[in-house]
Amino acid sequence: MKRRCIFLDRDGVINVKPPEGEYVCRWEEFQFLPGIADWIRLANALGYLVIVVTNQRCVARGLLRSEDLDAIHARMVAELAQAGARIDDIFVCPHEEGTCECRKPRPGLVRKAQQQWNIDLAGSLLIGDSDCDEKLAAVCG
Repeated sequence: MKRRCIFLDRDGVINVKPPEGEYVCRWEEFQFLPGIADWIRLANALGYLVIVVTNQRCVARGLLRSEDLDAIHARMVAELAQAGARIDDIFVCPHEEGTCECRKPRPGLVRKAQQQWNIDLAGSLLIGDSDCDEKLAAVCG
C-alpha cells in the first residue's frame, strides 16, 4: 500500500534560513522556527510520513563535512522527537549546482524517497520556502 508523505525543506521551513550565501555549519547556528514541532506532530497524527529534502551545497564547498551535517540532522531529529514530532527520513543533496540529478528543483531526492518508502506522490505535499521548492513540487506532480 502506497503511503502519503509531507516533504519538508529544511532551511526556512524547519529552521531559520541563514542569509543568502551563508550556511548552518554548526548546531549552535541551528534555530527551530516557532511552531514547527506542532506542524510535524499534526502530520504524524494524520498518518503522513514526514521526510526532509534539502540542498546542502556547503558540503561540496568544503564548509562542512558530511559527518558534521549528519550530526546536525541527528540532533534536529532528536530534539523534534523530544517534542513528540517524528521525522521519518532525511534526503540531502550535498552537490554543487549542475553536477547531479538530486539537487532541487530536480526530482532526484523525492524520487529516491518515493522508491524507498513506497510513497504516493499524488497524495503527498511538499512544503518549502523558495521558487526551487515550488518547481520541485510541480515536477513531481
